Amino acid sequence: MSRIDANANASSLYDQVTSRIIAELEAGRLPWVQPWDAAGLSAGLPRNAGTGRCYSGINVLILWSTVIERGYGHQAWLTYRQAEALGGYVRTGEQGETVCYADRFTPKDEQERAATAGDEARQIAFLKRFTVFNVDQCEGLPDVLPGIVAPLPGRQVIPHAEALIDATGADFRIGGDRAFYAPEPDFVQVPLPQLYRVPIDFYRTAFHELGHWTGHASRLGRDQSGRFGDAFYAREELVAEMTSAFVCAELSIEPKARHSDYIGSWLEVLREDNRAIFRAASQASKAVDFLLAFRGEAGAGEVS
Repeated sequence: MSRIDANANASSLYDQVTSRIIAELEAGRLPWVQPWDAAGLSAGLPRNAGTGRCYSGINVLILWSTVIERGYGHQAWLTYRQAEALGGYVRTGEQGETVCYADRFTPKDEQERAATAGDEARQIAFLKRFTVFNVDQCEGLPDVLPGIVAPLPGRQVIPHAEALIDATGADFRIGGDRAFYAPEPDFVQVPLPQLYRVPIDFYRTAFHELGHWTGHASRLGRDQSGRFGDAFYAREELVAEMTSAFVCAELSIEPKARHSDYIGSWLEVLREDNRAIFRAASQASKAVDFLLAFRGEAGAGEVS
């Protein structure tokens, strides 16, 4: 989905926001695509985290849409300078959202003209734009801010699963609106735990993406050159899916979500190659052994 253009005029800004919302409604949010609820955050209007003041008008639509799209856990926003004034900072590389402030002013020459003519001065409308950042994009902010309401309940914490994730040493990031593994920068990202409809499914997603992480050239060296829709991509997704299932079974985790959005691609791969499932299961077992070795145990053992 396209972002709001900070240089757009007032008319096109409304067009962009309207088109953006229409696109979201037309696309829908199929429950089997993501196990988390991107709208499951703190209720209420978006507000400034420093002043506590609510945003209004078109800014409400812009910021609500951004919160849902990116999966933020708060409705609180700050400008770059406001974050610094509060002793914090916006993380490098974070993308802000454009909001606008509409008002009117009277130019000095118009004031003088009106005073001379004895009539009412004409005002000129203006639209000023600001770039704001969600507090989830910031670090070092005070624990208590006027614009932050109480968070939703946290995830169902499973200590030995948490310990395993930590022990891998993976660059494991929590936030955003997608779960993915980025091979080039070599990091995993999963949505905020409280956004999952069923808290236990956080771990299913975490180990799916860590399954991809094991395939990096510096680890197990799997072919991760595929792109969405091709056979290489489908095979890697199948390995990650089974890795997650195997690790969860070993850790006695019973997730509720089932990742079914790749079933069509998997069936195509399996129909073309009757050995594909064997190779994928073998690679998944190697990935499981690699992950479980971090907890000092023997691994997943034989996979029948």
